[in-house]
Amino acid sequence: MSIDLIFMLTRDDKTVQDARKYVKEIVAEGVKHIGFKDVGLPFEDLKELTQDLRQAGVTVYLEVVSLDSESEINSAKVAMDLNVDYLLGGTRPELIAPLVKDHSLKYYPFVGRVEDHPSILKGSITEIATQAEEITSLDGVDGLDLLAYRHAEEDIPSLIKEVCKLSKKPIIVAGSIDSVSRIEAVKATNAAAFTVGTAAFERSFPANKPGVGGQVECILKTCAS
Repeated sequence: MSIDLIFMLTRDDKTVQDARKYVKEIVAEGVKHIGFKDVGLPFEDLKELTQDLRQAGVTVYLEVVSLDSESEINSAKVAMDLNVDYLLGGTRPELIAPLVKDHSLKYYPFVGRVEDHPSILKGSITEIATQAEEITSLDGVDGLDLLAYRHAEEDIPSLIKEVCKLSKKPIIVAGSIDSVSRIEAVKATNAAAFTVGTAAFERSFPANKPGVGGQVECILKTCAS
């Protein structure tokens, strides 16, 4: 089945300082979905980045990695101020869903216990999948952000498949997708999309040409194969 790539202008869970310079190169390869984090750049820089992405005609994503409730609420407000298309992440849907439900953005909170920065995922497959069913029953939640490969203990393909099975809404798999084999594993599930950021900036994929553009080309070929 087809799956979308969301290219994240991020490294180690932070927006890269020179994010704007990569936009044209990434879009030229055919990427339709591009995102960034709520940390790494000041608001005014994120605003300019969002404008660049809008001009490029792509769907825009902001992913929250804030750990405390006040920061998470502030990040949701930033997402609305920037007028992004998707708000990903965060661990408090009971607070954020009512805040954003009248905005046009789509809200995909994390599922499972998310800790630390860079984020890691904890909880059993059963616990995470059950929570997925509960969260996607909430009004104002449009899908889930699953940090599958940030889990150190469970069988990851089984985790993704079970979460997709119990979730009432689409799943985006995010974090540490750094190889062709991991993309293939995610493709074999019912996930709607996946994110790549750090791995592309670290040149983790076997590209036929240099730069981030070569990484994107390899990833998209894997998606289409």
